[in-house]
Amino acid sequence: MRYFIELSYNGKAYHGWQNQPNAISVQQVIEHALSTLLRTSIRIMGAGRTDAGVHASQMYAHFDVDEPVDVEILIFKINWFLPHDIAIHRIFRVKDKAHARFNALSRTYNYRISNTKNVFTHDFAYKIHLSLDLDKMNEACTILLQYKDFQCFSKSNTDVKTYYCDIKEARWVLNGTELTFIITADRFLRNMVRAIVGTMVNIGLGKMEVAQLHDIIKSKNRGEAGFSVPAQGLYLTNIQYPNTIYNVE
Repeated sequence: MRYFIELSYNGKAYHGWQNQPNAISVQQVIEHALSTLLRTSIRIMGAGRTDAGVHASQMYAHFDVDEPVDVEILIFKINWFLPHDIAIHRIFRVKDKAHARFNALSRTYNYRISNTKNVFTHDFAYKIHLSLDLDKMNEACTILLQYKDFQCFSKSNTDVKTYYCDIKEARWVLNGTELTFIITADRFLRNMVRAIVGTMVNIGLGKMEVAQLHDIIKSKNRGEAGFSVPAQGLYLTNIQYPNTIYNVE
C-alpha cells in the first residue's frame, strides 16, 4: 500500500533533494528515518528534485509498505527522529498507483530578493542593493506566458526528452524591502527558475530590454539568457494533485 508524505525543509545543509553518492540529501535522511522506524528498507519518490541549497515549504513524496501504518504515531516519531531542518506535516494513504512526481498537476516556486542587508534572511534570500524596475520585470513575465519551449533556461547536458513547460503564472510582488518572484507550471527544467530570475534581474537593472526576452527564448541557447541567481532564495512552495489520488477503495 502507498502513502504520501507532505513535508518541508531548509535546504542549506543538503546537496539537494535527490540521493547523491558522496553528499547528504533530504531524500537520504528521510529514507533512513522511515527505514529505522518501520524496521524495513524504505525508498521514497519525491515530487521533484530541488538543487543544493534550495528550500521547500511544501514538498510531497510517496513510499510503499506491506502493512498499514498508524500515521499519527509515525508523524510524531519521525519528527522527533529527523533533524531540525526537516519537518513532516502529513502522512496519508493514497491509491496504490498514485505517484508523487507524475501525478502532480502543477508546482509553484517563489524566489526572494532582499533590497537591504538583513542578518535574519541572509541564508534565505538573495541580496541586491541596486534598484530594480518592478514594472519592467512584470512586463517580462507576460512574455513568458506566450511560450512553451524553455531550453534557453535549462541547465546544459540534461537528459530530458522535452524542454516544453506550461507556465500558468509568473509575477513579481513587492512586500516591504523584499521582492518575490512567483511562478507556477506543470513542470520545470533543471535550473530553470534561477535562470529566469537572473534574466529578469538584468531587465530590472536596465542591462537588457524587455523585448529581448523574445529573442532569448527563441534562441534555445542557455548562453543568451541571464545568470543563475543563488540557490538560497529559491523555495518550492506548492504542489497540486488531482482529487482522484486520494480515493482509496
